[in-house]
Amino acid sequence: MVFKRLMQAMGVGGPSVQTVLTNPNCRPGGLLEGRIQVVGGDHPADVSYVSLGLVTRVEVESGDSEYDTNQEFGQVRVTGAFRLEPGQRHDVPFRFQVPWETPLTDLYGQHLHGMTMGLRTELEVARAVDSTDLDAVAVHPLPAQERLLEALLRLGFRFARADVERGHIYGVRQQLPFYQEIEFYPAPQYARAMNQLEVTFVTDPHQVQVVLEMDKRGGLFSEGRDAFGRFTVDQATADRTDWAAQLDGWLRQSLSRRGLFF
Repeated sequence: MVFKRLMQAMGVGGPSVQTVLTNPNCRPGGLLEGRIQVVGGDHPADVSYVSLGLVTRVEVESGDSEYDTNQEFGQVRVTGAFRLEPGQRHDVPFRFQVPWETPLTDLYGQHLHGMTMGLRTELEVARAVDSTDLDAVAVHPLPAQERLLEALLRLGFRFARADVERGHIYGVRQQLPFYQEIEFYPAPQYARAMNQLEVTFVTDPHQVQVVLEMDKRGGLFSEGRDAFGRFTVDQATADRTDWAAQLDGWLRQSLSRRGLFF
């Protein structure tokens, strides 16, 4: 009997959980829908709750070192406590609201190199080891974000990679404890002045805050430095602007002011 209780405490023979997504594709601010299948194990179990949350890989700077860690965000409980008998099946339909600041993982059907995203299901059982399930999710850009990324591609920028960094951007209203940087190789007309361009979106239901960071090339007698630009795009009217022309003008003006564009 003691051995059996010990095995139960270790989670052996406990309930299992599996999540089935109706569609793994979504956009920031959208919904992920599906159902959670909970199946009882070899013995009765008191389930404390079932929760959902998105998980992504985040880069953390700590002193002089850097490391990657998995960060869960947007977590919500989809059930309260319930009793689960041996072998009993309990289905839970859900609609999960994707946070507006969720990083992008896909663009034009292509996965963004460096990005991971999954929907994590956690089943907490009283006095036992939790059971979890993780399902891959693809996050596509909103129309306003897509127009800005498309404008950069039209100018000749080439996608390099993307990552997520823990922290907050100074002067930007931000809800999540991290932000995404989408890195591009420079278009030929800017290649003499910059090494790369990094784009960050911080989005809410009405607008997209766009942060541009240029990793500038150093000259013979100067060091390379970063230049920042920030502007806001209204989601409802983003399609009324020629973003390729706007971005080209801003980049040329910014680089010219620093004597780096000629």
